[in-house]
Amino acid sequence: MKRLSFIVIVLVLNFACKRVDTINEPQVKKAKNIILLIGDGMGVSQIFAAMSVKEELLAIEKFKHIGFHKTYSLTDFITDSGAGGTALSTGKKTKNYCVAADSTGMPFKTILEYAEENKLATGLVSTSSILNATPASFIAHDTSRYNYENIALDFLDVDIDLFIGGGRKQFSNREDKLNLIDSLKKKNYLVVDGLENLNTEVDGKFAVFTAEEHNPEYLNGRGDMLPVSTEKAIKILDKNENGFFLMVEGSQIDWGGEDNNIDYLIAETIDFDNAIAKALEFAINDGETLVIVTADHETGGLSITDGDMKNKTIVTSFSSDYHTAVMVPVFAFGPGAEEFGGIYENTEVFEKMMKAFGFTK
Repeated sequence: MKRLSFIVIVLVLNFACKRVDTINEPQVKKAKNIILLIGDGMGVSQIFAAMSVKEELLAIEKFKHIGFHKTYSLTDFITDSGAGGTALSTGKKTKNYCVAADSTGMPFKTILEYAEENKLATGLVSTSSILNATPASFIAHDTSRYNYENIALDFLDVDIDLFIGGGRKQFSNREDKLNLIDSLKKKNYLVVDGLENLNTEVDGKFAVFTAEEHNPEYLNGRGDMLPVSTEKAIKILDKNENGFFLMVEGSQIDWGGEDNNIDYLIAETIDFDNAIAKALEFAINDGETLVIVTADHETGGLSITDGDMKNKTIVTSFSSDYHTAVMVPVFAFGPGAEEFGGIYENTEVFEKMMKAFGFTK
């Protein structure tokens, strides 16, 4: 009997030791902070492609709570990033190409606006233009994601604390000749060109432009802009004693899928995972931060048809040069993470964030 008990203990300890890739959840029920990371176009195949070729574990592999959401829009079986982002940011499905609004222009209130209303700090980070569909759907209200100059104007209507990304052109070299850089400065923003010039020790609101329009791809010189931006944004927003909401987008996973370029896609996915690692590290130490990782849709219809885990190689094919309709995964860690298991509508991500924050409509 003693021998049997000893064997059971050894087996339990052995299993526990093998699970070093997971992380312990904090016991706090309400989230003080939420970091939402959106891998634009990132489906399960994109994640497994990155897992298959990288020597080390991805940060995303450490999450315990995993679910899936359905991505279709109000009008189309296959969503675009405007409608996909709007579902996540507002809890409402809309027509493709709309951002945080319906087809008549009626605005939908976003999670970022709710956070502002509740005196939390807020931030947006993107590897594309900060005016692109996904970040725009958290701060702007327009019937077309391509109305970049109108979307830039909307940034002046919300008291966001920090944004980092491309898109300077639509603030400074506009068709209507308005100078929104001056407008930002009048609203007490520290306007910074280049991430290297962002001083996290200075208090204030920050507009950080990393490109005139979109940032270059990772393989073409962008470097570690995304994980560094994530780390700096967290450090700045965490100064608010009430908490913060931060959305971080890995935009160009989508573009790699549209190009059917597996090297482009994998590099962007691993770069996005490096940003996830920064958010996760903060959340583990903080204990009051909910980290959510998801996508707005899958892009490319990526299939992995063969591979070699030992040599870190894969064989892939694509069925599309655009978005597809498949469900995409949701990973969560921190207070309220258990709510994100299962299969649900993309709009439920917003509802679960509202519940985690304890916000009411």
